[in-house]
Amino acid sequence: MPSNDVRILLQAAVPTAAVGAIAAVVSGVVAGGKGAVGALVATLVVILFMGIGLYVLQRTAKSLPHLFQAMGLMLYAAQILLLFIFLAAFKNTSLFNPRSFAITLVVGTLVWIATQTRAHMKAKILYVEPDSTDDKHQKTGHTS
Repeated sequence: MPSNDVRILLQAAVPTAAVGAIAAVVSGVVAGGKGAVGALVATLVVILFMGIGLYVLQRTAKSLPHLFQAMGLMLYAAQILLLFIFLAAFKNTSLFNPRSFAITLVVGTLVWIATQTRAHMKAKILYVEPDSTDDKHQKTGHTS
């Protein structure tokens, strides 16, 4: 991954992990150990789903830019489908508190989206590749 992509990933993942840790502590106090586990599982799900999504979109943007928008829509639909499958698989689980899981999942997703948006807005990413000086000289016939 180019450095801008890694920077954006870290600027989204670190605050999401921090909010997940806070949610785990709060859930542990409110709902006990199962609440803390639910918050941790939700945080991991958010970081994995959103991180993989960001990686896939960045690869698509570089290799197939004409499919970027369609890939983004397909990716979000796939993430929602995978989340439904995850929820269905753990529907009647006693491993973690479902309420803590759900609240942390929503809050973690909102934090990820907000921080990723902020990181992208602050990043100085060129959307047009500038010509190098060698290319300009070759096109005009000048040499240095």
